[in-house]
Amino acid sequence: MLLKRYEEQNLLFNSNFTEAAGAGLTAYRGDLVLTEGEIADASGRRKPPTASVRQSVLLANAEKLVLAAGLLDDIAKLPLFVERYGKDFAADMQAVFFVNNIGKAMQLTLDGVGFKLLPLEDGMVWNELLEELRLEKGDLKGQSAGEKVATVCSALKDYKPRGAEVALEAALADTIEVRHGGRGPV
Repeated sequence: MLLKRYEEQNLLFNSNFTEAAGAGLTAYRGDLVLTEGEIADASGRRKPPTASVRQSVLLANAEKLVLAAGLLDDIAKLPLFVERYGKDFAADMQAVFFVNNIGKAMQLTLDGVGFKLLPLEDGMVWNELLEELRLEKGDLKGQSAGEKVATVCSALKDYKPRGAEVALEAALADTIEVRHGGRGPV
């Protein structure tokens, strides 16, 4: 199982769940490591990753990723994702990433996979994904967490993304500066 292998390689971080999603599929929600942290001690334990796909939503069969979604703070990290996990992409993989430093929706193709990129300054990937796909609570009622991820993957097959198709170089050149406001008690 692909996600089990990721787990054994410590590529899954801050996991919410990994569970069966029906028909030989496994779903995962949590963070996905892009760049591992340095080794912290003699036992080989590592510091937290230096780059990750936050709030990732993955769906995989035994050998390939069929859905990848999540939050990237910088569009420049998308090639890291493709480099690290590209060999595991299914030919028809659905890929939607919310990106902090883009100002408008766009699409691009890397390694033969079409990536739908949506701007997101602040929010939860899962909620934004459901809203973007216009899925209601009733569409997910009675399903397990894994089955909900499979439902999202099915909905993406009919999804008509916003934004123009651009080359990676153009997307990297068209970024915005992100300023996060202070949080917590004043």
